[in-house]
Amino acid sequence: MQTIRRALVALVLLAPLVAAAQGPLPPQPTIKLTAGIHVITAEVAADAATSMRGLMFRERLAPNHGMVFLYPQKTTLCMWMRNTLIPLSVAFIDDDGTIVNIEHMAPRTDASHCSAKPVRYALEMERGWYDKRGLAPGAKIGGLPAQR
Repeated sequence: MQTIRRALVALVLLAPLVAAAQGPLPPQPTIKLTAGIHVITAEVAADAATSMRGLMFRERLAPNHGMVFLYPQKTTLCMWMRNTLIPLSVAFIDDDGTIVNIEHMAPRTDASHCSAKPVRYALEMERGWYDKRGLAPGAKIGGLPAQR
């Protein structure tokens, strides 16, 4: 009985830590990007931990807000939506800011959505954001940080 009681106390004490580990990332530093006349406030995911967590556990995005993923070298990027609660669209973007392809992603799935060719940038926005603004492959995203 004493062992069970200790286990229950340990679970109660650890529960807040587990919940925090599974919650959304605290807001990350942001940059302003442009897509034609549209201004985007993008949280920056520039390291492995932030990139892995991305927009997981978020319940909503503010209008014209998203997350830009920065990678040090070109690679075929793939995104999935495990633990992501809101539908998103991701634009895979070349070095010069040109959108290579846009993928629409359903929440809470492990389906992979990949860039059509190696790129350094991906920009996640609420699902349909690009379509509503007439943005398609070939459109330009301005303000992306230069890669080393």
